[in-house]
Amino acid sequence: MADERRLDVLRAIVEDYVSTNEPVGSKSLVERHNLGVSPATVRNDMAALEEEGYITQPHTSAGRVPTDKGYRLFVDRLSSVKPLSSPERRAIESFLMGAADLDDVVHRTVRLLAQLTHQVAVVQYPSLSRSSVRHLEFVHISDTRVLVVLITDTGRVEQRMLDLPGPMTADAVADLRNLFNERIAGSQLSDAPGLLADVADAIDHAERPNAVAVLSTVLETLVEHPEERVVLAGRANLARTAALDFPGTIRPVLEALEEQVILLRLFGEVTDAQTVRVSIGEENPHEGLWTASVVSTGYGAADFPLAGLGVLGPTRMDYPGAMASVRAVARYVGHILAEG
Repeated sequence: MADERRLDVLRAIVEDYVSTNEPVGSKSLVERHNLGVSPATVRNDMAALEEEGYITQPHTSAGRVPTDKGYRLFVDRLSSVKPLSSPERRAIESFLMGAADLDDVVHRTVRLLAQLTHQVAVVQYPSLSRSSVRHLEFVHISDTRVLVVLITDTGRVEQRMLDLPGPMTADAVADLRNLFNERIAGSQLSDAPGLLADVADAIDHAERPNAVAVLSTVLETLVEHPEERVVLAGRANLARTAALDFPGTIRPVLEALEEQVILLRLFGEVTDAQTVRVSIGEENPHEGLWTASVVSTGYGAADFPLAGLGVLGPTRMDYPGAMASVRAVARYVGHILAEG
């Protein structure tokens, strides 16, 4: 009973501190929350929580604030992530459904997350290594030039211009396109090269040199994945309370946000699109983010996410709200890309 009551006290301290950015005292806890115990009992519970490292007193005679350990227990003991309201869900769906292409989806998503959470939002572009071939297009530019276009199931488009070793008619290019699509359309990008291994054997001898040149270009496009990318929005949100939320200086956090490798490690190594992960303070692998928290998840198929997205902000964060927003937006983005 005492442990559950202390958890209620910790939960109340976290909620009040996130809301007010002021150290929380026992008197205000009793006034604001129906804890069902006397002020003296609350003070005893706060003393026990402080001794266990869940809260701390920043100044003598001041109230208490949560520690990273306290935030961790608060997040771990959330009974459930609060659902978004119907108007919020409709607004998310309406905003994202208006996207014209993949770039538009990503940029709308990152802006939306920043607006919903008032934190820095980060969205990773769908990884080619986790994508499938939707369609392979060969565009006949001239008798000796062909444009090779790879379109993935996530909406990414990669294209290369090819100079052929000999002339090739538009009909021959169309036949080659159909043959390639029969082999690899719908396959994982990682599997596609093996499916094309003997495709040149199915080509007439006269067209084989051109077919081999096209095959070489297709294989290069499949194998040489471009650098993975992340997009950010909402950096200005960090400045609102930087002096209070980031002791000393916010510079290490801002420097970390400039490093794509760091962000890819935080948001790109997702294992599923159902679990919302929360990393608090020194749980983050990069020292520059030890004063920050990261809320992230994957989007795409439940057990095979295409990439990650989430938010980054101070440890004094509305964790239930951030987790709900990240989860909801990820689900909508996955749904949009699956339908696209």
